[in-house]
Amino acid sequence: MTECKSDHTDTGSGEEAHGAERPRSKILLVDDRPDNLMALEAILASLDQELVTASSGEEALKRLLVDDFAVILLDVQMPGMDGFETAHRIKQRGRTRDTPIIFLTAIDREPHHAFRGYAVGAVDYIAKPFDPWLLRAKVTVFVELFEKNERVAELARARVRDFDLMAEIVERLSALEVLLEGVSPGMPEETIAAAAAEVRGLVTRLAPFSRPGAVGVADF
Repeated sequence: MTECKSDHTDTGSGEEAHGAERPRSKILLVDDRPDNLMALEAILASLDQELVTASSGEEALKRLLVDDFAVILLDVQMPGMDGFETAHRIKQRGRTRDTPIIFLTAIDREPHHAFRGYAVGAVDYIAKPFDPWLLRAKVTVFVELFEKNERVAELARARVRDFDLMAEIVERLSALEVLLEGVSPGMPEETIAAAAAEVRGLVTRLAPFSRPGAVGVADF
């Protein structure tokens, strides 16, 4: 199993202008023949994504235990666990059930092979030799969809964190209100100072929500 990472960078992107490198999506390439894997890596290198290879269905399943992939390119005809069985197992797992699979095959083009591929959950079925431009175009669609879903999921997680922060602040303000209601001329200065420090701390934590363009709970 190998990983291929392109060294190309997009110097004009907004993210890199702020010093952050654009995260690459992972694409899993599964084929028992090294020359086929090399050919796929060469074809997809221009997409500037992280290409991960596996030489068997078993190896692919192990890789899927630890990483999330935008799309899987899966050879049908492999010794041992073939592509159909591998796809079936991928779709049985909760974590990988929705990962798109494109079958690549050199088997004859009888319709029943394609039907079987779609039956086990493939989203596409391409016969070898395939058009490199067509393959890149299909992979690009799934990478863009994956990245869009990742952005939506991260936004949802950020808003959950916002809600948690606001709930914590409300709780602390309620406690401060109870404390300050009992303030008397004889209350120790240390207690008053601690309450003031608590308020300053809460104001600091709320500061990001007051910045122009900030995304917060009010955007729901």
